[in-house]
Amino acid sequence: VQLQASGGGLVQAGGSLRLSCAASGRTFSVYTMAWFRQAPGKEREFVAAISGSAGSINYADSVKGRFTISRDNAKRTVYLQMNSLKPEDSAVYYCASRTLPAPAAAPAAWSYWGQGTQVTVSS
Repeated sequence: VQLQASGGGLVQAGGSLRLSCAASGRTFSVYTMAWFRQAPGKEREFVAAISGSAGSINYADSVKGRFTISRDNAKRTVYLQMNSLKPEDSAVYYCASRTLPAPAAAPAAWSYWGQGTQVTVSS
């Protein structure tokens, strides 16, 4: 599957952005989808994941209550709504997918990756 992330940009602290990740292929609904992020000089970190049916959703503690992951299987797209953004949320955001139903925090556990979209939050 090929993934194309978009929606990044520059926003002031406290603002909002919505990221999108469009997937190719006809079997999008079987994939568990996730968002990761990587700031300069830091390791890639898990942000959120959603199961194929959207029945299971997981978030990193750092984004709980501020970010919402969702998906539209008809459009083969997963979203990340980011509210109350903080400067420490600045990073390149990547979408990822895997066929196993359980989420995983380790990047190595994910099979497919999008190209990343830059999010910059100014203070």
